[in-house]
Parts: sequence; C-alpha cells; structure tokens
Amino acid sequence: MPWVLRGLRNGVVTTGYPRRSDPYAEAFPASVRPLVVGSANGVPVDDTLCPTGAIHNRAGALQLDAGQCILCGRCVRERPDLFGWVSGSQTARLHRQALVVPQLPETDEAVELVRRQLAARVRRMFRRSVHIRHVDAGSDGSEEWEALALLNPVYDVHRLGIFFTASPRHADVLLITGVGSHGMAEPLRRTVEATPRPLVVIAAGTDAVSGGLVAPSYAVAEGIGELVDVDVWVPGSPPSPFSLLHALLLAVGRIPPEGR
Repeated sequence: MPWVLRGLRNGVVTTGYPRRSDPYAEAFPASVRPLVVGSANGVPVDDTLCPTGAIHNRAGALQLDAGQCILCGRCVRERPDLFGWVSGSQTARLHRQALVVPQLPETDEAVELVRRQLAARVRRMFRRSVHIRHVDAGSDGSEEWEALALLNPVYDVHRLGIFFTASPRHADVLLITGVGSHGMAEPLRRTVEATPRPLVVIAAGTDAVSGGLVAPSYAVAEGIGELVDVDVWVPGSPPSPFSLLHALLLAVGRIPPEGR
C-alpha cells in the first residue's frame, strides 16, 4: 500500500526524451566534459596534464580526444585558460575521429558517409522493436550501472521498443563495455559471429573507445575497435544513461547524427 501511495504522490517520473527535451539530460552531473576554450599560442602543453594522453598539440592546434578522456578534470583545474566544461548528453558519434575536438576538417564528410551506410543497413530491420545484448569486455563496472539504469522507471527504454536480451542470437545491437582485454577477444568474436545481421556495435564508455587508463598494456587492447568493427562511439567515464540512450537511438536511425 505505501508503494501505491508513493506512486500517486510522485506521478509520472519517466523522462520525455527523445520526444521532447529533458532539462535534466543537460544538467546531469556525468554529462559534463572538457572542451578546448583557448589557444596555446605556441606555448607547449605539459604532457603530464592528461593521465590518458587525450590532449594533443598538432601544428600549434590544441585538440582534446573525448574518446580518451576519463573526466578527471585535471586539465580544467590546471589550465583554465585553455580548457573548460561543457554540458550535454548527446555525445555519441558515428566516427571515431569525430570524438576529437575541435573536429578536423574532413570529419563531417566522413561522418556523413558512415551515417548513410549505417542507415541503409538498419532501415528495414529496426523499424519496430530492438534487442540489445550487453557484453563486458573488461569493464570496471561503472558503465554497467548506467546501462542498468535504462531499465528503471525514469528512462524506461521499453517504452521505445528497446529491450535487453540474454542471447546474441536474439540481438540486433551489441552494447560493449570495457577495455577489450585480450582474454575477451575470442568470446567477443564468437558473440559477433552469433549475432544475426544487420548488426550494430556500440562502444560504450572511454574504456571501450580507447582503453582508458590501462591501455596499451600486455593485457588489454586500445579499446574494442581493435577487436571488432564499431558503428557508434560513446565517450564518458562512465557515459550517463541519457548518453547511452542517445547512442541507441542514433544507432537505429531514430535521431539525426548530431541529435537534433
């Protein structure tokens, strides 16, 4: 009885995203990420500023790779003249290079080509329900908590016709977390082989995108991109449930590449 009364008192808590914007998606604590806000002007940037080497100074242009960033905030604290925070949950991209900011000139054309290829592949198969098989390829567990949140009443992915499945033979999408440990290379390959086509692979989290803090090493690859072909890249350590939801909708063609 107390649960019934609490439900009546709280009302509907499920987000309206993606049908309408959700202010909480932008204010979510895990949705902030570093952004290049200044120019180095020829002044060298300390190589130890980023623990994962996500900051690059190429030909005088300062760039930050969100696919390597673990959101520690050291760059913003130590060099506020060069780096700042930006919020937003729509972080997934269809091209690995598109995670580098500011983006390189050729990125837009490459992303458009990948978008058309992905849309052609999934257009007929993903009009209705979509089933996801999650694969842990060496995760620390943080991404799993965020993926699990997609099933709670706030995000409720079932309302969008998105479901998790226990078998890759019933899956349309592989949601892969973790650094891509060498011990998982063969199980991951077999999972991909067992999944029907068309298949979409999502690399969820900085570890899956680039290997994070522990790559490269004798035990792990530099992200799962070295083990399988990836269609959608989601940075974040960990990515928020809104970011994962954005990636899923992007993967099945229900929203444009930039999330508008």
